[in-house]
Amino acid sequence: MTRAAGVVAAVVGTAVAVNVVVHLLGRAAGGTFAFVREGVVVEVDTATVAGFTAVPLLVGLVLVAVLGPRRPRSYGLALVVAPLLALVTIASMTIPAGFDAVSTLTLAACHLTLVPLSVVGVLGLRRAAARTPAVAGSAA
Repeated sequence: MTRAAGVVAAVVGTAVAVNVVVHLLGRAAGGTFAFVREGVVVEVDTATVAGFTAVPLLVGLVLVAVLGPRRPRSYGLALVVAPLLALVTIASMTIPAGFDAVSTLTLAACHLTLVPLSVVGVLGLRRAAARTPAVAGSAA
């Protein structure tokens, strides 16, 4: 496994684990995690929380892992964009959904966990790229 792959796996795995625990704590505190969409009651379950944590973070970190070594400024951009997206999605997705207060606060906390974890991931990818020697030429 490359250093970058290790960073991505560790950060995504940590984020999923933390957000699953946060979600379970929210359930224990009485959150229903239900909202109405087009007349149908939809519930955000643990698998949804895990998926909505893993997929965007994985896509973003893989993008940084691929672009960063070739375009070092992408690390700085990612350090701004990733936390910003985590915050914006609270206002654009979680709050308007119409969850009960406990569910809203819990899901907002899940978004907030992605702020420091995405920063740790991007910085880890930048360090991994700095430690990985460039491949000179091709193997014959």
